[in-house]
Amino acid sequence: MSGGLLVAGTTSDAGKSVLTAGICRWLRRQGVRVAPFKAQNMSNNSAVVVGPDGRGGELGRAQAMQAAAAGLAPDLRFNPVLLKPGSDHASQVVLLGEAVDTVTAGNFHTLRPRLAATAYAALAELRTEYDVVVCEGAGSPAEINLRAGDYVNMGLARQAALPTIVVGDIDRGGVFASMFGTVALLDAADQALVAGFVINKFRGDLGLLRPGLDMLRQVTGRPTYGVLPWALDLWLDAEDSLAYGRVLGRPASPRGTDWLDVAVVRLPRISNATDVEALATEPGVRVRLTVEPAELAAADLVVLPGSKSTVADLAWLRETGLADAVRAHAAAGRPLLGICGGFQMLGRVIHDRVESRRGSVPGLGLLPVEITFDPRKTVRRAEGFAAGDVPVHGYEIHHGRVSAADPGLPPLLRHADGAGEGARLGAVHGTHWHGAFESDAFRRRFLTEVAEAAGRTGFKVAPDTSFAAARERTLDLLGDLVEEHLDTAALWRLIEDGAPPGLPFVPPGAPG
Repeated sequence: MSGGLLVAGTTSDAGKSVLTAGICRWLRRQGVRVAPFKAQNMSNNSAVVVGPDGRGGELGRAQAMQAAAAGLAPDLRFNPVLLKPGSDHASQVVLLGEAVDTVTAGNFHTLRPRLAATAYAALAELRTEYDVVVCEGAGSPAEINLRAGDYVNMGLARQAALPTIVVGDIDRGGVFASMFGTVALLDAADQALVAGFVINKFRGDLGLLRPGLDMLRQVTGRPTYGVLPWALDLWLDAEDSLAYGRVLGRPASPRGTDWLDVAVVRLPRISNATDVEALATEPGVRVRLTVEPAELAAADLVVLPGSKSTVADLAWLRETGLADAVRAHAAAGRPLLGICGGFQMLGRVIHDRVESRRGSVPGLGLLPVEITFDPRKTVRRAEGFAAGDVPVHGYEIHHGRVSAADPGLPPLLRHADGAGEGARLGAVHGTHWHGAFESDAFRRRFLTEVAEAAGRTGFKVAPDTSFAAARERTLDLLGDLVEEHLDTAALWRLIEDGAPPGLPFVPPGAPG
């Protein structure tokens, strides 16, 4: 078998990432050597890959998840262009894992040829090494204002002759209009590659939906390859933190008599919010994202997550009253955790002439450390331990570093060489390590200490919770959904043979 496929969507968060992962897992089960690909991702959720030269690089977290679905280690070519928004008008450009520039609306046209050429070359390489490459689009292929410079949706499909399926989220409503409109806004050459549709997040009687599927085929000349049901357990490794909703996952009943309530501040430029997903896999731990100061007051643990704009998000904390709520929580001796940018906010002073270029600004003053931003970005895997002998692994992605700290301030973690990492003072904790709570033993010990400090004496951690197993179950569920609810025989033919010839043109279409 050899071939490729583009999974496009009617909107952002329509289900492209999970469908791509599910197809990868299904193909892997068939013995196919399959790899994922996304030419350009715009996300502050990234994973770290260590290259052959020992240097760390970044790719979108969704592509790391899709790689796991395919049974592969992450490869920077799976996401050659990663844009990390730092404001409403500018994004850091990560090219094949390395931060190389900043893109704005004003200079994108000059950067685009380089980015597109890198993406096309990466896909071409992957197609020589794997039987199938399943590509994920971005946003919608019908963003006609951006079509001229597109190299991730139909621009990629045209360049690589990729058959395309369009997935739509029926839970949002208007899915048939969105699917018809997506095709009808494409020019004839783009339409010729759109082979059909997949409906996502359906709840109800499939018989009631069938007439709509038949009419969609009549007006577009294209089939629906399947209808994926709503699945409550698909929440790990969400591409965008806004997709989480307020409560992460489905909290299992506590093993003891007490619940543990965790409030995560939803920062405007939240980064790698997936760090707290590991906490949410524990029975009796309720994790919610919030922007309400009152919800922080009621929480047992407050988390300040990572941020792509640490100084700007710190100013937002002060403007919204959340900074006062965080301080009050800490003053009451209740547990507080800062991760990466959140850790930096907890310090006395942030010296930033790199990211925000605002110079020295006061932090929240809850940890006796100073942070200085370095032009060189730290991107690396991390291995070490906590509390003497508890193994911990994670990764680092940050410009800020601890440049000063009070003597004798205990670290939260230690690197494998014994060097301290992060800090802890009473019930206030901070670390630059992302992903540390995926280490089961460390997560259990941390939550046990949090429960004790919060007065939740009836809370007990489960001794058998495995985050790695929970992630693998999610990937298997995605593969199961594809096998059970999609026409996999038709999908197989599409991947092998390409888009069927003679697909009808749907007017009005866009100019060629």
